[in-house]
Amino acid sequence: MKYQWRITKYNPIFRNENGHYLLDEWICPSEIGKVLNGDLFTLENYLLIENAYIETIIEFLNEKKHYSLRVIGASNTSISNEAKTSMLYENEFGEINIKEDMLVNINEIRIICKMRLRNFVGFQLISKNNFFVHFGWDYYMYIGSSQKSVTAIDFASKNGLFVEEYCSPYYFEEKDTTRLVEWSEVGVEIPLVIGSEEIVNVPLDEYRKIFNLSDEHPVFGVFKITEEYRDFFQTFLNHKMDFSKYEYGMWAGY
Repeated sequence: MKYQWRITKYNPIFRNENGHYLLDEWICPSEIGKVLNGDLFTLENYLLIENAYIETIIEFLNEKKHYSLRVIGASNTSISNEAKTSMLYENEFGEINIKEDMLVNINEIRIICKMRLRNFVGFQLISKNNFFVHFGWDYYMYIGSSQKSVTAIDFASKNGLFVEEYCSPYYFEEKDTTRLVEWSEVGVEIPLVIGSEEIVNVPLDEYRKIFNLSDEHPVFGVFKITEEYRDFFQTFLNHKMDFSKYEYGMWAGY
């Protein structure tokens, strides 16, 4: 990606020479109600920062004239009943069923990013090879774009965020990608991977057909392999696939 930024609430002047942040600030909305550096961290304080993050994403999209993004790396997308009792839960969260590879519009992006920043769900957002939004731990956000996005950066700065040129630690290209077929025992309460083999030289379009993915999806993440595709994957493996003994999946990352 030509341009990448780290966008956070953390002022870089308080980092040491190793990049470590030195102030004791909140890093998660679960800290609402705590006293940090002598100040009470309130819900109002939190919502101001959260809104700045979300509207900064929207400003980047508006400046790029791009009004939808695709969800990848979706995880923990089912909000528990216990989480629904949180003061940070909103009824609109139940109206969107987040799924891998789904396309979301501007209004949906606002809602699901709110869910993500409140740690109810996990995912990243992309648009082919020209835009991404990555969420990291401790309220770190990374945006990548094929254009400079001067207006959006100015918006972020005016709304209390700090924008630094920085390569996202979650960004990698196809040339950096490893794909493994993994297997675990059938019927185990907590499945553990007991074996894996790397597979190479398979066109992305073949994976997309098998896993029913759009042509935008980079085929990063974890995918379940069903017996229907035994013959396809067996071609690339020394391990003899046996669905009566093992459950199979493909892991793709770096």
